[in-house]
Amino acid sequence: MGCCGSTERTKREWRPLEDRSCTDLPWFLLFTVFCVGMGSICGFTIVTGGAARLVFGYDSYGNTCGQRNEQIEGVRLSGLDHTDRKFVFFLDPCNIDIVQRKIKSMALCVSLCPTEELKTYQDLKRFAMVNGSELCSYELAAHRYPVLEQRTTKCPKLPVPPSKPLPVFNRCTPVDISCYARFAEAVVTFVGDNSVLHRLIAGVAASKEIIIGLCVLALFLSMILMVIIRYISAVLVWILTSLVVLGSLAGTSVLWWLYIDYRLYGNDTSSKVLKEAKEEVEVTRDSGQALLVYAVAATVFTIILLLLMLFMRKRVALTIALFHVAGKVFIHLPLLTLQPFVTFFALLLFWIYWILVLLFLGTTGNPVQNEETGLTEFRLTGPLQYLTWYHAVGLVWISEFILACQQMTVAGAVVTYYFTRDKNRLPVTPILSSVLRLVRYHLGTVAKGSFIITLVKIPRLILMYIHNQLKGKENACARCMLKTCICCLWCLEKCLNYLNQNAYAATAINSTSFCTSARDAFVILVENALRVATINAIGDFVLFLGKILIVTTTAFAGVLLLNYQRDYAEWLLPLIIVCLFSFLVAHCFLSIFEIVVDVLFLCFAIDTKYNDGTPGKEFFMDKALMEFVESSRRLERAVERGRSRVKEVASEGAEIKPMMFIPGRVRRIKNQKPGDCHVLYVCPSATPNNQPKKNCRETKNNQI
Repeated sequence: MGCCGSTERTKREWRPLEDRSCTDLPWFLLFTVFCVGMGSICGFTIVTGGAARLVFGYDSYGNTCGQRNEQIEGVRLSGLDHTDRKFVFFLDPCNIDIVQRKIKSMALCVSLCPTEELKTYQDLKRFAMVNGSELCSYELAAHRYPVLEQRTTKCPKLPVPPSKPLPVFNRCTPVDISCYARFAEAVVTFVGDNSVLHRLIAGVAASKEIIIGLCVLALFLSMILMVIIRYISAVLVWILTSLVVLGSLAGTSVLWWLYIDYRLYGNDTSSKVLKEAKEEVEVTRDSGQALLVYAVAATVFTIILLLLMLFMRKRVALTIALFHVAGKVFIHLPLLTLQPFVTFFALLLFWIYWILVLLFLGTTGNPVQNEETGLTEFRLTGPLQYLTWYHAVGLVWISEFILACQQMTVAGAVVTYYFTRDKNRLPVTPILSSVLRLVRYHLGTVAKGSFIITLVKIPRLILMYIHNQLKGKENACARCMLKTCICCLWCLEKCLNYLNQNAYAATAINSTSFCTSARDAFVILVENALRVATINAIGDFVLFLGKILIVTTTAFAGVLLLNYQRDYAEWLLPLIIVCLFSFLVAHCFLSIFEIVVDVLFLCFAIDTKYNDGTPGKEFFMDKALMEFVESSRRLERAVERGRSRVKEVASEGAEIKPMMFIPGRVRRIKNQKPGDCHVLYVCPSATPNNQPKKNCRETKNNQI
């Protein structure tokens, strides 16, 4: 595979969109084999009956409802014919295990769910005799329900709430969901009673039209913001940059003012408190030291920020130009706005599939009797138990693969736009062309890049799980080590994500393998480190404020609309849902905008490195970027002229300084007064007397 380009040419030759060949083919084959393994897990669960047990349900004796079953060795009441019993009925549906997220009650297959409340055992008997649906264990006769001793353990808990079967999964579910309040308490911690939960749910149901309208508003605002950034990027960037600097200065000034105020007026208070209690003085002294530390830290941060702004002020113009060109890209490639929806839809389909297979795995395996409850459960044993881990790795790798496909698709479209000199000759659908190139040539590169992210993300998720499991049990040192490792892995993941994105862009430009593209992109980024820092700092901050603007605007509109219909307790949850959705929409759209800006910068850096605008090496860049390059060149020429003048003055001074003025060799011009400018004829000291004037050197602008 030639990692890091060991087998490829040593001298980089960028030929955008000229060569095209398959990249990282072994990784594509590896990813294909892995996906076949994921599909085999699903097939295994279907063949072994796990999928049928999940969909149709099964009782506590291992019998699948709605079909004829085979006898399970060692399990009593197994192998029954449940062709007419299609629904799963739980004797105590409210007996829920929050940790394992399952119902601990005995389950039976019944032919009909009770639609009315059954308060006594006589009601159970009547329901069984009339409808032919026995709600007690199979070995109990229906006509003897009221007098049997086992009725308290093998019959449903009274009163039996009315229930109805779920549309797809044939489980008898109580109509009143109040018994599932513990699930709600586990998810929504602030819910203290069922009435609050019911009011929140009722508020969401009653405000569904407003919620949908506000979500559409967030979508519209996200698209409008991208257009606004395209036309007023210069004003927006400079205003936000100024606000950050002013805010930092103001915060630092306030901290120093608080510290000075403490030093001036805190000592009197401290002396009074000293007479009463020494502990209070220590607290006051600690607060003063904390103020000093905060003020010094804020001062250092402000100085660093001002220095960065001073050194990078000229590079802010590049960020503005890139934002301007990114807006043009969206105008020429309007299908880019649909890319977040396509990616989200693909992720949603995969996640649904993954959850279903995970549930299939939960009902797959050998029947095992639970010693605590006495119920029969299906569990994977032996090597089969590692199928769940394989399935979990597939969740991370395939999800990252889908996101990487989005990055490669956007990068390919932007690269096509940038390196096409005549924009009127762009492909009809650059997005579709980029997708076809990805599928035909670069799926291996995407698989390799997403696998690298998976190698970093899985250990971080495992450490987070361990940290949550040991919360309150580990010592301070172990907790600090875990948090440090999690933070380091998170930072590494972010850096790799950024490098992968640029590697995909390099692959889209010149069709090189992942390692070679990552190396070339890294070299380009290091050569333009200050520009990268400016774009990431200012650009990301502008886009973050754009997300906040969309969320706050949507929330304000939601408050105005919901306030006329609901009180605070009822429209709080709808407003939270709207804010979360609006942030998600803004993040998706502006993340695509951020990817476009990053790809444009990489193309710009390559363009300026290997082209200079001369015939045969013409620039590919847009007019806005061309203006930035021209202004930079004019500034460089001005600086060079200033340096050359300084060198000339220095060289002239070096020539004049060693001259020796010999008496009798300096002639004054006729009628010239002392102090006037004149011409000196300085003759070398080694020449004989009365040498011709042509051997003398002329020096101007000296004084007598």
